[in-house]
Amino acid sequence: MTHTGADAVRHYEKALDHLLFFREEVTTEARAVLDAAPRSPMGNVLMAYLGLMGTEEKDAAGAAKSFREFRQAVPDADLTPRERMHAEAAAAWLSGDVHRAGGVLAELSVAHPKDVLALAVGHQTDFFTGNAVLLRDRIGGALTAWDTNDPHYGLLQGMYAFGLEEAGHYGHAERVALEAVERNARDVWGIHAVVHAYEMQGRHEDGIRYLDARRDDWSDGNYLDVHNWWHYALYVLETGRTDRVLAVYDAALHHKDSPGAAMELLDAASLLWRLHLAGAGTGDRWPALADAWEQRRDGAYYAFNDVHAVMAYVGADRIADAERLIRDREAWLRDTGPGASSALSNVPMTAEIGLPVSRALVAYGKQQYDEAVDLLLPLRHRFHIFGGSHAQRDALQKTLMEAALHAGRLGLARTLLSARVSLRPQCPYDMGVRARLAAAADRAAASRG
Repeated sequence: MTHTGADAVRHYEKALDHLLFFREEVTTEARAVLDAAPRSPMGNVLMAYLGLMGTEEKDAAGAAKSFREFRQAVPDADLTPRERMHAEAAAAWLSGDVHRAGGVLAELSVAHPKDVLALAVGHQTDFFTGNAVLLRDRIGGALTAWDTNDPHYGLLQGMYAFGLEEAGHYGHAERVALEAVERNARDVWGIHAVVHAYEMQGRHEDGIRYLDARRDDWSDGNYLDVHNWWHYALYVLETGRTDRVLAVYDAALHHKDSPGAAMELLDAASLLWRLHLAGAGTGDRWPALADAWEQRRDGAYYAFNDVHAVMAYVGADRIADAERLIRDREAWLRDTGPGASSALSNVPMTAEIGLPVSRALVAYGKQQYDEAVDLLLPLRHRFHIFGGSHAQRDALQKTLMEAALHAGRLGLARTLLSARVSLRPQCPYDMGVRARLAAAADRAAASRG
């Protein structure tokens, strides 16, 4: 810990603990590190990471400015090799290359498998880039270096469980996640891994019971509470209780006092979009959500966020706003130039997924269902390129399914449904689609007869 005295180290250790538990106090303790030791490499690296993990363009810009000032004041020669690797990872991500940042942190974890900051931040880079294999193997590759009695071991298990789930090991993920939460009742990322495992198995009632039983552990006082409420609402939606879904939306996901953070707004948009696909009424919620996205005035920073802004605009019947955002991102790609794709992760995310998906959402909103299908179908196995989880990206899979049904492309709808049912045989949504598909096939046969 170069240029970092004992008092600063104590604040750093507290900040790490808060980070792993997703507690809001992490920023306060990270600032305290720099108050005590302004030239601390790891204090500055930690602040840079915190400015990046919220996917907020303005926060990242502020973090980049502060980190440049640190690099100018403290030469690389002052840093240990381990600190230099962290600084390289932070600098790469701040410059827009989240893939490079994740790669540097992976190298660091090979040399220092107990560097919990490298593991935790690297885990988030894997999430933001949708890399399920690395979500699993980055943590799995370090676990055996840890003493199982280490107080942070259970938190690593929670991360590992999420990686297992995203990589398709649902039963194993559930077991590891449940053990993680038994070690730390308020491990909200571990709880999050449990609910993902249940979601991917179609075990929605189990998910509701689990979250209800542990509500005091996850429902407030952390950065993940809104997202876990979103999971709760997804479970309830599958039970058909749209009134209860909207109650959760109003109480937790978006209301007049919501801060307007991108990660919370995208959960709100994703939930309302699912209700829209189901033909459920949402009252006046779409316009308020679209206004919240508009007030952000985001630039081209993270395509995953852009797609959810488009959902909000289409849901509010503000097609012109959605098309304006699409034109802005098209212009950004032209202005950025082809050589930037290797340095800016958001270039391929936007070009390959963000823009075609956004165009498909607009087509769906215009009831141009064939066009929506044609845009989404080639991407259905590649949505992960622009980040997020299987559960989050399922909104796009459902959009493709609904567009195929509306377009009368029943063979495609049957194929898509078969793939879903084979994975989640108890999922109420899938059973509902099966009934609608059978009815549509009967109507088509009657019209031919």
